[in-house]
Amino acid sequence: MDDSAVPSPEQNPQDPQNQPGPQRRPDQDADYPQHWEADILLRDGGTARIRPITPGDAGRLVEFYEQVSDQSKYFRFFAPYPRLSDKDVRRFTHHDFVNRVGLAVVIRDQFIATVRYDRIDADGRPSETGTDAEVAFLVQDAHQGRGVASALLEHIAAVAQERGIRRFQAEVLPENRKMVKVFTDAGYTQHRSFADGVVHLEFDLEPTAASLAVMRAREHRAEARSVQRLLTPRSVAVIGVSRHPQTVGRAILRDLLGGLPGGDDRRVYAVNRNAPPGTELDGVPVHRSVLEIPGPVDLAVVAVPAAAVPAAVADCGAHGVQGLVVVTAGYAETGPEGRDLQRALVRQARAAGMRVIGPNAFGLINTDPDLPLNASLAPVLPQRGGFGIFCQSGAIGVALLEAAHRRGLGISSFASVGNRSDVSGNDFLQYWAEDPATDVVLLYLESFGNPRKFTRIARRLAAVKPIVVVKGARHTGSLPPGHAVPVTASGLRDATVDALFQQAGVTRVETITELYDTGELLALQPLPPGDRVAVVGNSDSLGLLTHDACLSAGLRPRTPVDLTTAATGENFRIALDVALEDPGVDAVIAVAIPPIGTSAHAFMGGRLAGPDDPEMGSDDPEIAAALLEAGERARELGKPLVLAHLALTDLPSRLRPGGIPAYPAPERAVRALAHAVHYAGWRRRTAAAEETARVPELDRIDEGAARGLVEAALSTRTAARPSPTTTLTRGATRRTLLARTQPGGAPITLPDADTTALLAHYGIDVSPTLPAPDEEAAVRAATTLGYPVALKATAPHLRHRPDLGSVRLDLTGEPGLRRAHRELDALLGGAAQAELVVQRLAPRGVDTVIGATVDPAVGAILSFGLAGAPAELLGDVAHRLVPATDQDVAGLIREVRAAPLLFGWRGAEAVDTGALEELLLRVSRLVDDLPEVASVDLEPVVVAPHGLAILGARVRIAPLPVRSDLGPRAMSTL
Repeated sequence: MDDSAVPSPEQNPQDPQNQPGPQRRPDQDADYPQHWEADILLRDGGTARIRPITPGDAGRLVEFYEQVSDQSKYFRFFAPYPRLSDKDVRRFTHHDFVNRVGLAVVIRDQFIATVRYDRIDADGRPSETGTDAEVAFLVQDAHQGRGVASALLEHIAAVAQERGIRRFQAEVLPENRKMVKVFTDAGYTQHRSFADGVVHLEFDLEPTAASLAVMRAREHRAEARSVQRLLTPRSVAVIGVSRHPQTVGRAILRDLLGGLPGGDDRRVYAVNRNAPPGTELDGVPVHRSVLEIPGPVDLAVVAVPAAAVPAAVADCGAHGVQGLVVVTAGYAETGPEGRDLQRALVRQARAAGMRVIGPNAFGLINTDPDLPLNASLAPVLPQRGGFGIFCQSGAIGVALLEAAHRRGLGISSFASVGNRSDVSGNDFLQYWAEDPATDVVLLYLESFGNPRKFTRIARRLAAVKPIVVVKGARHTGSLPPGHAVPVTASGLRDATVDALFQQAGVTRVETITELYDTGELLALQPLPPGDRVAVVGNSDSLGLLTHDACLSAGLRPRTPVDLTTAATGENFRIALDVALEDPGVDAVIAVAIPPIGTSAHAFMGGRLAGPDDPEMGSDDPEIAAALLEAGERARELGKPLVLAHLALTDLPSRLRPGGIPAYPAPERAVRALAHAVHYAGWRRRTAAAEETARVPELDRIDEGAARGLVEAALSTRTAARPSPTTTLTRGATRRTLLARTQPGGAPITLPDADTTALLAHYGIDVSPTLPAPDEEAAVRAATTLGYPVALKATAPHLRHRPDLGSVRLDLTGEPGLRRAHRELDALLGGAAQAELVVQRLAPRGVDTVIGATVDPAVGAILSFGLAGAPAELLGDVAHRLVPATDQDVAGLIREVRAAPLLFGWRGAEAVDTGALEELLLRVSRLVDDLPEVASVDLEPVVVAPHGLAILGARVRIAPLPVRSDLGPRAMSTL
C-alpha cells in the first residue's frame, strides 16, 4: 500500500553531503534551500536523507516511479497512471521553492519517497499569495511501514510554514487507509469531509502539543530501535583483521569470538583486502572485501587506517550493512582536516542507511545471554547485570569496565563512542528507557551535542530509572579534541549544566568511584522514603563520623547507636531490626570495625600473617549474617540499608549476594545515600507535580503589545540584515521573517523607557526614575514622585555599586536632597557623568536579584539570588529552566543558602514571598512567550513584608535563533 504522495525526485547524493565541505550541485541555482536538507532516522532504525528535488533528479524520479506498484500509483493519481510523461517529469522536478516545492527521501542515491506542495488560493487555484497548499505523497511499496511518510510530512510542513503557508489540504481515496492514518495521526488540528468518493482533509500547520508529542514519540521509537540494531546483530564483520596477533583488528576478532557462547549460530566474518584465498584467522575465513561475504552483515567493525575507511564504508553500504563501529583514529581529534573527514564519514554512512559508533571508538558490548556481543577492545565480556554504561572516552571506558569487574557488578550494555560523530548518549538513553535489562544508567560525559534534547529525554527516563553522571571539564569548560558540538553548546556554563541535571532528575557526581558508589546503592536498594537516617554499629567513633557526614550532606541523622566493639552478630540483628521498624527512620547506615580481640594482622586485612598466628579472615561471619537478614527486612519495608566499615575487607563479598552495598569509608556511604535521597525526592515531587504543579493564569498580560514593541525594536536590524529566506518568502508575516532571521551581532539593550513599557505589558512594574542632571531637576523630580526619595548614580560603571558611595537614601525634603546632590556631584565627577536619577524610596526589605537568560543550547533559564555578596561573591544563585511552574519558583527561592533571610531570620519580619514568587512567574512567562528576549535583569528587587519594589531593570533582545528541537525530526550534522 502507498503512503500516497506526489512524486518528488531527489538530488544526487554524490553531493556536498558526501564531501568534506558543502558544495553546490551543478543543477542547483543560487536560490536552492540548502538548509532543507536533513538526515532522518526511520522507524526501523535505518537512516535516509531528505532534500529538495531539482531538475537534475529527472532520471531518479523516473526510476523511482517505475518501482512503485500500480495500486500505489492509482492511490496517488486516482486513476491508472503507469508512467510519467516528459511533462510530468518536468513538473515534478522544476520548483521555485516558494509556491511549488518537492522533497524526496533518498537512500544510496535512489529515491524511495517524494512529497510535493502547490500553493493555492481560497478557490483552490494556483496562487503566489495564498496561505493554503495542496500536498500529496508517494512512497515506494518496499519502504512503506518504515515511517517515511510521517517524516516527510514533518519536513514539508516546516518548509511550508517558512514560506508563509498556514494550512495543508489533501485529497485521499477512502481505501488508502495508510495515507489517511499518516495525516490523522500527525497531531495537527484538522477538519475532514467526504464528497464525490474522496476524503478531503484540511489541517493547520502550527505545531500543537499533540503534534509535538507524536513527533517525539516517533523519535523515541526510531532512536531506540537504531541502538537495538547495533547491539543485537545476527552477523558481524571485522574489517582490518591482520595475521599479526597484536593488531587492533585481530584483537577485536578474538574478543568478539570469545564473547560468543558455544552453539551460537551467529556468523562472524573477517576482512583483509590483501588476504590470499582460503586464509583463516582464529578459525574464521578471511574475505578480501565485505562484498565477497556470502550472507548479510548487520554490523561491521572498521579497524583500517583512516585513508582506507571510505572504501570500506562504501563496500558496507553496497552490501546492506546496518551499522558501523569505527575504532580507527585520525579524525576530528587531529584538527580541522580530520573534522572534515569525520563529517564525510558520517554523510557517507547515513546516505547508505547506516549509523556510526565512533570514529576513535572503544566499542560496543551487550551481555544479553541470547545475543551477547563484544565488539570492543575489552578482552573479556563483562558479567550480566543492570547497569547501562555510556562514555565518550576510551580510557574512561576501560576504567568503568575494570571498576564494575572489581566490585562484582554486572552491566546490561556498554558503549564507548569516541568522537561521537553520529550515535550519541541521547540515542542510548532512548534505548535504555525501553530495555528491561537496564535498571540504572551510568554516564561519563565530556560534552553535549543537543542539551535541550538531553534534558527532555533524561527527564522522561529518570522518572523510572536512575541516571548518574560524571561530567568532565567542570571548571575549564573545554572540549576534548574530536568532540563536535554546536557553537551554541560549546560554552555551556557549569551552573547551566547543574540546572539542566537538577530539573531532569539526573544525579551528578564528581568521580568514577562516586559514580559506582551511587549507582550500586540505587541498583541494589529501595529508594529512601525520606532523609531521616539511623546509624547503628560497633564503633562510637565511626558512628560519629558517619553522623557528621550525614549533617554535611543535608540529611537528618539520629544520634548513633553504639553497640560497643564487643557487639555480636545478635546485637547487630536486634539493633538493626529496631532501627528499620522505627517509622521515624527512612534509611539505615550500619557501621562496623573488626570485633575486639581480633589480631593486629587481621585488623590490617589479614595481609601480615606471622609464623605463630593462624591466618584469620578480616570480618565476622555472624555480623555478615545479621546484616543479610536485616537487608531482607529493609527491602520489605522499602528502606535502604548500607554498610560503612573499616578494615573488614572480606565483608563486602559476603554481603554481595544480599545486595547490601559496603563502603570502606563513612563519607562514601553517606554521599551515595544522600544522592539516593535527593533522587527519590525528585521522583516524588515530579510525580506530584504532574497532578498539582501549574503555570498560573496571570492578569495584566498583553502579549500582543509586548511582541509589537520587540518587533519594532528589532525592525531596523531586520531590515538591514535580511535573512537568506527573506527574498524568497511571499505572503509571510513579519513574525515569520523575524523567526527565520539568524542571530547576528550583540543583542540590543532596550532603552529604559522601552524596558519599563515591555515589563509593564507583563504586569511587572518598575519603580519610576527621573533624571537629575542638576539640583533643580532633582528637586522637580522629587516633587513629582513624592518624598521620601533616593538619589543614585546609574552610569554603567557605577550601577549597583553602593560601596562606592553612589547612593543616598531616606531623603525626606528639599534641603537634604540638594546637599546629597552636591556631594555626589563632587564625589563622582559630575552629575551628568554619573547619570544621577531620583527614585521614590522603596520600603525596607531584603534586596534580591532576579534574572532570565537565554542559553542558545538549553533555552531560557530563570535565576534568583540575594543581591550583593551572596550572589556576586559566593555564587549563591539558584536556577530553573523556563517555563517555570508555581512549584518551581517556590523551590527556587528556598534553594539559595541565604534563603533564611526571607523567612524571618533571627527574629526579623518575614518578607512577602508570595509577591516574589508571582514576579518570578511573570518573568518566566515573558521570556517563554517572547524568545527574542535574550535576557532580563531585575536588580535590586526589594522584597518587603508586604509587596516588593523593582528598583532597576535591564532587558536585552536579539533576533530569534532557529530552535532545532521544535522543528521536524533530523539527525545532527555536526
